[in-house]
Amino acid sequence: MKINKKIAVSETGFIFNPASGDSYSMNPIATEILDMLKKEMSEEEIKNALFEKYDVSKSILNKSYDEFIETLKKLNIAED
Repeated sequence: MKINKKIAVSETGFIFNPASGDSYSMNPIATEILDMLKKEMSEEEIKNALFEKYDVSKSILNKSYDEFIETLKKLNIAED
């Protein structure tokens, strides 16, 4: 999974797509996931890091992560 190179992402979680003019604001965990994606961490590495850091069940973490990734794809922020 790679972040679209045309997308501007701030350290505070603000995303801007210059092609469409759309902008989005992410919560701190979403920002953390995006940072890990930018570092080209694998899905497994990201999920393991989040599971170790946060008190959450694996099923909820997996579901939330997968939904977030699908949202990134739909908004053309990330691509396979």
